[in-house]
Amino acid sequence: QVQLVESGGGLVQAGGSLRLSCAASRGAASSDVMGWFRQAPGKEREFVAAINWSGGNTYYADSVKGRFTISRDNAKNTVYLQMNSLKPEDTAVYYCAAKYGYNYKTARMGDYHYWGQGTQVTVSS
Repeated sequence: QVQLVESGGGLVQAGGSLRLSCAASRGAASSDVMGWFRQAPGKEREFVAAINWSGGNTYYADSVKGRFTISRDNAKNTVYLQMNSLKPEDTAVYYCAAKYGYNYKTARMGDYHYWGQGTQVTVSS
């Protein structure tokens, strides 16, 4: 059983930054792909970003491209999401997810095998 625990959420003003972390239990970071999703109130969960095992390949939703950066440290079994230039529409619960396989260019929730509990990010205007 793989466990994912997110942290780093909070309240920030528009234009500010936050860095989310996702700590994985032993072996989770060796999954081929780690990703971040988010779910705003009253909306469906949506893809944010993904990264392959080596960290050399990343994939982003158009809505966050150029503002968010996903990275990973396999020695620490941790994945990060650096969020800059935050907007009120970025307000959501952010979830970490893990999947096996080589395909990191997937935004499908069903492709991911493990999920964290989520961390709240609120961006005030």
